[in-house]
Amino acid sequence: MNAYKVSARKYRPTTFNSVVGQDALTTTLKNAIVSGKLATSYLFCGPRGVGKTTCARIFAKTVNCLNRNENGEPCGQCESCKTFDSDSRSYNVFELDAASNNSVDDIRTLTEQVRIPPINGKYKVYIIDEVHMLSSSAFNAFLKTLEEPPSYAIFILATTEKHKIIPTILSRCQIYDFNRISYSDIAAYLAYVAEQENITAHPDALEIIAEKADGGLRDALSIFDQVVSFTQGNVTYQSTILNLNILDYNYYFRLTEMLLGGLIPDSLLLLNEVLGKGFDGSHFINGLTSHFRNLLVSRDSSTLPLLGVGIEIQKRYIEQATYCKPDFLIRAMKLCNDCDLNYRSSKNKRLYIELSLIQIAQLSSQDKKHPSGQNTKKIKPLFNKENNSNPTTTTTVKSDPETNIQNSPISRETTQRVKSREIPKISDDKLFTSIRQTPQHTSSDNTQKEPTPILVENNNKVKKNLTPDMLEYYWKEYAMKLKSEDTPLANRMLITAPQLLSKNHIKVVIQNQMAAQDFISHKSKILKYIRTVFNNNSISMTIEIDESKENSRIMSRSEQYQSLKKSNESLQTLEDIFGLDLA
Repeated sequence: MNAYKVSARKYRPTTFNSVVGQDALTTTLKNAIVSGKLATSYLFCGPRGVGKTTCARIFAKTVNCLNRNENGEPCGQCESCKTFDSDSRSYNVFELDAASNNSVDDIRTLTEQVRIPPINGKYKVYIIDEVHMLSSSAFNAFLKTLEEPPSYAIFILATTEKHKIIPTILSRCQIYDFNRISYSDIAAYLAYVAEQENITAHPDALEIIAEKADGGLRDALSIFDQVVSFTQGNVTYQSTILNLNILDYNYYFRLTEMLLGGLIPDSLLLLNEVLGKGFDGSHFINGLTSHFRNLLVSRDSSTLPLLGVGIEIQKRYIEQATYCKPDFLIRAMKLCNDCDLNYRSSKNKRLYIELSLIQIAQLSSQDKKHPSGQNTKKIKPLFNKENNSNPTTTTTVKSDPETNIQNSPISRETTQRVKSREIPKISDDKLFTSIRQTPQHTSSDNTQKEPTPILVENNNKVKKNLTPDMLEYYWKEYAMKLKSEDTPLANRMLITAPQLLSKNHIKVVIQNQMAAQDFISHKSKILKYIRTVFNNNSISMTIEIDESKENSRIMSRSEQYQSLKKSNESLQTLEDIFGLDLA
């Protein structure tokens, strides 16, 4: 009975043409061999399982082949090739694992071997795997040999962490960056292996294995062997996700339908079913984020290759994507991503996921209330850009239901009617729109009118009067805008009231020098905003420091207590009676 050999070793490539997913690199190496322009040292770097060491061995085998073909491939029949294939090594190929042989003595032993010329063949090839594990002293001991080796010596260094290699080593090597292997290439190679082993494998199952391998062919072959053992040679989609503990796509398709329908109870029950199967909540929310992302890229035929799934599942994505608006998918991905970021720090993790699902379901409910995403309202413009003499023309204006933005013009008469000191209460998320609302005012018949929309665009040539009330309103509004951007100046603006000295001059009194520097650095932006709001470029602003507050100093607790003792002698009596030392 022949000894069993795992697929990762049995189907390990032996020629450059059989290497999967690294065509550019293998072509470069073959051309170098054919032309005879070989470097003295190479650095192969990239993720695990993408073919770094395999390509190094094929290279070592090819340069010593006695009868290689015109394409730069080894013949496999000469004595050198047979010796190499017998146990994957020969007298001219030396492999060193730097993870366990990383001392100076190991490198000195290697440099002593380099002095001995090859017994048969033209080159001696030294393959050092995981070279980033060498110590600093070992790297320094290796520098001279790496830079000026004998003409017959070639060094191939392999690593998964190129950033850990010192620059003096990098500068002496030709660097080859290996890429992650695409899902389609891995799935195609797994199909080839299944055919060679007479194994029945469903394409969707191979796609799942390729996705699980995350770009590494060695990992994919190991997972393939595991699934084959579980299924006894009949690899199906259901058996694969069961063995690998992967959540089925059907759960995400069903959940999306529930969320689009606003079925919150059903969504929570589906979440309970998933958690009951032993899946982690973080795994679930990550999968849901990826599902929304796949739906978004499925809406455009040009982005379909980004899916990386089988044909049947791709059809389901395309079908469901037609019912999902891009705005819904983007906001849903944002909610899922926020849930993923805060999941670990949450004390009630399940509740956090449930809240995220409820918020996503509410997104679809809002779209139901506003199928078009916009409301239309007829308003009477106060002037027309094309014909100002016709003020009675009726215009249809679209209003965003979320931000209450109305693109309506303003008249000189409307601006002059803004006299009330009452400021309307506006939520933070509705404060900053391209259209502002003036404070409410009361007419002569004591009936309260709705706020009048005001256009805040610089192309409006109507100047608005700069009054203390209006200045305070827009000052706080700009502060709230900075607060939403997490700017430290926002709190200082909220506690600092601007003063209107004259018609176009503003004075700001600051408490200390540090706050003054912050205001000065943002003065141009604040002034630009106020000028834009009032359509008045003549507005100026002066920043002054209140010296009385600048000289004041915060007292320590001991100093505060001593000050209280001076004003209240009973404290000293209390200390004497009870023998206290409160200072």
